[in-house]
Amino acid sequence: MSAGRKRHGKITRRQLLRKAAIGGVALAAGARLGGGRLAGGIGLPAVLAAGPVKVGLLVSYSKVYGQLGEDITNGMSLYLDSVKWKGGDRRITWIREDEEIDPQVGVRKARKLIEADEVDLLTGIVSTATAYAIRDMVHNSKTLLLVSNAGGNLLTRARKSPYIFRASFTSWQVSYPFGKWFFDNVSTSAALTAANYGFGTESIAAFKESFVPAGGKVLGEVYPPLNNTDYAPYIAQIQKMAPEGTYNFYSGSDAVRFIKQSAQYGMMKTTRVTGAGFLVEQDVLPAEGEDAIGIYSPLHWALTLQNPENLAFTHAYKDRFNRDASVFAMQGYDAARVIVEALNRSNGDAANRDRMIEALANVRFSSPRGPFEFDPNTHNVIQTIYVRQVRHIGKGIANVVFDNLGRIADPGK
Repeated sequence: MSAGRKRHGKITRRQLLRKAAIGGVALAAGARLGGGRLAGGIGLPAVLAAGPVKVGLLVSYSKVYGQLGEDITNGMSLYLDSVKWKGGDRRITWIREDEEIDPQVGVRKARKLIEADEVDLLTGIVSTATAYAIRDMVHNSKTLLLVSNAGGNLLTRARKSPYIFRASFTSWQVSYPFGKWFFDNVSTSAALTAANYGFGTESIAAFKESFVPAGGKVLGEVYPPLNNTDYAPYIAQIQKMAPEGTYNFYSGSDAVRFIKQSAQYGMMKTTRVTGAGFLVEQDVLPAEGEDAIGIYSPLHWALTLQNPENLAFTHAYKDRFNRDASVFAMQGYDAARVIVEALNRSNGDAANRDRMIEALANVRFSSPRGPFEFDPNTHNVIQTIYVRQVRHIGKGIANVVFDNLGRIADPGK
């Protein structure tokens, strides 16, 4: 709410809901909801009885991670359609904004959603840089944030907040368990590369945290800028190290360019390329094509997972959008379910922060990724991390799960 509205004495929708809860306002059995009046003639706005829950969706619809934002949005839409856009007997609406992979833009859009649009809950956030940039605003305004992608570790550690939950992953959660597996199954030495921003550097640090204690030797680290187009000089640096194996983090269009150019300059013929699952996820795999065959990756989901929830989800997604689901679509699908489940648990009382936090913390269900639950200490999802390999499946290619690294919870502080 802006200072101007305070000076003019206007009451916002959120304040009105809170005042009604405090005052114990209840609808009489004979209330005429359409006219907003009780049988006894006492005026009551209909929004108090059936006003929509407003969700702010802040994701990337442009630049390097544009497809990620579209997939998250599609996944959320698919689940919300299945419950007729209702939770806790209240209608759910959303206001969508593009974070543009620019933290300053993300802050401006988040402020609009929180202060001008007065959303009941904020979700989305693709970039870790944006997540870190809006954290204090979210915390200080006591706005509930359900992260459906950005994996920066600090949101569950030094900068965690009771108002922030995450239905996606942390950089540590994906890459840490794979370091030891890489040592045992790929190579005892490695060249490491990642996009040079928070999630990229955190991913490499997490990999080393289990790779080095296992006896692994790091030959060198290379960090191209995010949204890079020319990887030739960086691939040359890697080739000079003559690594038997590499571990990488790239996502979106960066992943496509890195894989295609690595093949073009011959690195795929001399080095066993692996990377965090986003490197070869379904949003980029069709563009990478045959160049991605054989790549190993850790991730918390795969298109080919054979549990009933994933089979239902992937079939419904393909029917609706005429393309395969990705991990980002699955995270959007699960994020929408978390919101609905929490509203059901709180009887739709989205204005009561303590009640919603308790409701969110207790959400559990069988997800397309496997069992879903929040860690009570970090508010980050606890989930299984799988090892996948890109293989030919029928007439196409896909990530096939062939190993399980266990159920992983981020350690927090």
